[in-house]
Amino acid sequence: MKIIVVGCGKVGREIAMELANEGNEVTVIDKNHFKVEEISNKCDVMGVVGNGVSYQTQAEVGIQSADLMIAMTGSDEINLLCCLIAKRAGDCKTIARVRNPEYSNEVTYVKDALGLSLAINPEYAAAKEISEILRFPSAIQIDTFARGRVELLKFRVGEGVSLAGMKVSEVVPKLKVDVLICAVERGSDELYIPGGDFQIQENDLVSIIVRPQKAGEFFKKIGIETHQVKDVMIVGGGDTAYYLARLLRDMNISIKLIERDEDRCDYLSDELPHAQIIHGDGSDQIVLMEEGLKSCEGFVALTGIDEENVILSLYAKQQSNAKICTRLRRANFDGLIRNLDLDTIVYTRKITAEYIVQFVRAMKNSIGCNMERMYKIMDERAEAVEFTVERGSHLIGIPLMNLTIHENTLVACIIRGKKILIPRGQDTLEEKDSVVIVTMQKGIRDISEIIDVQ
Repeated sequence: MKIIVVGCGKVGREIAMELANEGNEVTVIDKNHFKVEEISNKCDVMGVVGNGVSYQTQAEVGIQSADLMIAMTGSDEINLLCCLIAKRAGDCKTIARVRNPEYSNEVTYVKDALGLSLAINPEYAAAKEISEILRFPSAIQIDTFARGRVELLKFRVGEGVSLAGMKVSEVVPKLKVDVLICAVERGSDELYIPGGDFQIQENDLVSIIVRPQKAGEFFKKIGIETHQVKDVMIVGGGDTAYYLARLLRDMNISIKLIERDEDRCDYLSDELPHAQIIHGDGSDQIVLMEEGLKSCEGFVALTGIDEENVILSLYAKQQSNAKICTRLRRANFDGLIRNLDLDTIVYTRKITAEYIVQFVRAMKNSIGCNMERMYKIMDERAEAVEFTVERGSHLIGIPLMNLTIHENTLVACIIRGKKILIPRGQDTLEEKDSVVIVTMQKGIRDISEIIDVQ
């Protein structure tokens, strides 16, 4: 596909690189020639220095024949204008980043009025992910499928957890809970899509597919107590903090938000009357302790500086038993950060890139199966993908045991109407089924790429 990306900031660069790595013809536009040169040298994209709002610039990079325009500049208004011009000039699909809280209640109207294919708010997406973790703090990561009816939960097998020593085939018979263990991370570089004889060990990071209603029962049976946090301390008062506070309000979670900028505190106090807004330096240990760090159940580091967020989270982990969430904008030292055991790390730009890669793959889908959801899991070493089986798929009606399923690939769940099936060999795929696949094969666009008739 021919894709144009306007804006080479952190999010724009991530998106351009992801799409280029998937074999798309990507062109980036930015006024800053250093940014354009940097991304052009890093990956196989064409870079153009110019104004993405200009019709002439868009025409020069071939907007008339483009399949998709993605506007990711720092200005919502510029993004919307870029997409409007692209829509008129080339009639391509358009995606705009719209993150100003003032537009949050109008995004649907703006999307429909301008004919946008997708309007993305990275800050809200990050806040949503953090709120899900605080709802279920025993998990490190939560991804949802089938409109929230199925969850993929990642957690650590800590000391005293009865799952340690069990074979995968023993889990359901012993615990009497319908779950599927679909991936296991061991150490810093081992990843498994486990078979029935695989034995789980202490300190493994385990990912399971489960219905939300059964997740609590599963964790209780393996010796992990879980409950929604009652109160959260947030350091940093940017847009992500604003959206998170609104989401936590709806969950009846008490909020204490620390922000060093006085004007921003005034704004947040007006917009978030349910939250306790503290004007202070959240990086000051004395301030954190005075505001109750030791007793809080959740701690979220949302300052604008990655290094500060990491240090704050390490300090909070040392001083409290709180569930820790750390927001990072860059992934330069991802391997090092993983080894710090910071509970949950949220990368804003990775979440946004996942949404867009999912959209682009869906545009390329073949006729038999349509991709609905896609998450990069296990530190991006595997993918969990949801497909809808449509009429005409050659996989319909054939038992799974009679299909050829690629190595390191697992059919994790089948959603059929109101039924949620943890699949066995005799189960079949039927028209309109939603199917969740976990695989170490990257770039899947259609289920037939990893499952076929024998």
